[in-house]
Amino acid sequence: MNSGKTDFDAIVVGSGPNGFAAGITLLKEGKSVLLLERNATVGGGMRTAELTLPGFKHDVCSAVHPMAVASPFFNSVDWSAYGLDLIHPPVCAAHPLDNGSPAVLYNSFTQTAEGLGADQAAYERFLRVTVNNFHSLKEDLLGPLSWPTSPLPFIAFGVKALQPASWTVKQFQTQEAKALFAGMAAHGIQPLSNWAGSAIAMVLMAAGHVYGWPIPGGGSQSIADAMAAHFRLLGGVIETNVEVKSLQQLPASKAVLFDCTPKQLLQIAGHKFSDFYKWQLNRYRYGMGVFKIDWALDAPIPWKDEKTKLAGTVHIGNTYEEISWNEAATARGIHPEKPFVLLAQPSLFDNSRAPEGKHTAWAYCHVPFGSEKDMTEAIEKQVERYAPGFKDQILSRHTMNTKAMQNYNPNYIGGDINGGVQDIFQLFTRPALRWSPYRTSAKGLYICSSSTPPGGGVHGMCGYHAAKQVLRDIFKQG
Repeated sequence: MNSGKTDFDAIVVGSGPNGFAAGITLLKEGKSVLLLERNATVGGGMRTAELTLPGFKHDVCSAVHPMAVASPFFNSVDWSAYGLDLIHPPVCAAHPLDNGSPAVLYNSFTQTAEGLGADQAAYERFLRVTVNNFHSLKEDLLGPLSWPTSPLPFIAFGVKALQPASWTVKQFQTQEAKALFAGMAAHGIQPLSNWAGSAIAMVLMAAGHVYGWPIPGGGSQSIADAMAAHFRLLGGVIETNVEVKSLQQLPASKAVLFDCTPKQLLQIAGHKFSDFYKWQLNRYRYGMGVFKIDWALDAPIPWKDEKTKLAGTVHIGNTYEEISWNEAATARGIHPEKPFVLLAQPSLFDNSRAPEGKHTAWAYCHVPFGSEKDMTEAIEKQVERYAPGFKDQILSRHTMNTKAMQNYNPNYIGGDINGGVQDIFQLFTRPALRWSPYRTSAKGLYICSSSTPPGGGVHGMCGYHAAKQVLRDIFKQG
């Protein structure tokens, strides 16, 4: 390390959205912060690279960011001052079906409900309280379990959110409404029969109606670059190409915050922890992994219907029943022939992503934990199912199985991009059942990754809340 300084108030290990959020929160309170990143560039899951051909910019991990625009942390900074441009596609998400028009999530709550026909009233009853109160609810939903600031809307949300998606879907009649909800719930990367499986769907849908599902101009790296610029402007120090494997590598500090999962935390600092805390971390559960493809395309994806051509995100999985079966099978270690696929097509709305006239697309499906099976054919068949001629547009592709995902970002254990299963048992108690989930059993050592509440996603709230805990514990502030 060559930071030129021998000690800091705090050190942050890892430069994902949570690591940056933790560091920025501490810097705003006048603390000196050193941020360490193992790779040559900062960003964690927010990186963009020419993975296929020159001039084709692909988001290596995250691509669409509804939780970033909903995040209280992100909303506290004018990121446009650092060159960040968030682009809102006309359609947040489309869900094509075999037997008709797609189910569509628009920014407009009314337009979405009207598009569901016979389920218009049911959709409005299901989500209206959450949408109308989302500005206040997000403070409670994107943090550790505590007494809510908006008790009545929070209780109304919780009664529905704690139900399995397989229960919630019964209130809908139409195939369109059921499929739309299933696709949203499948972002949870767990069987739709799991308790609390409705929560992620409700949050994503409400976020879409209130804030939209934007893509960052130039790619997700632009978010990381903006965060790095703000971090440095506040006086923070960033060092790259530094892989922290032990505490002995670190200069003196009052606190260390780790943007990593329990597995890495044990390897780095396990000798400092109590036996009980180590036992808790060793019991932490990781979930299904992902297999991801990036495509360089000669032309836009030739979707059958016009609405899907206007969507930043496309959910491919047909009916609720098909998605539910496939997600459950994957959790049991099976590779479905027709996996649920999440696809982003940013170049339709951001012409900086590809050479003129060309396009990029990004997609992944869920696979069993640690799977190394090549799912390229299965994913491309699913896209071709709703976009005949898609394969003819492929100029080049880049694939990543779960092993490649973990090698790229060690937080993706076994390909799990959520930092651990986000079921009812690890929703608020991640990574361990403690008074504060961010505080370890060793004084001065904290965890601020997606393995803490509120979990996965580019929102920075895990890091924000961890930093707030550090300010209370170490600096007696707040």
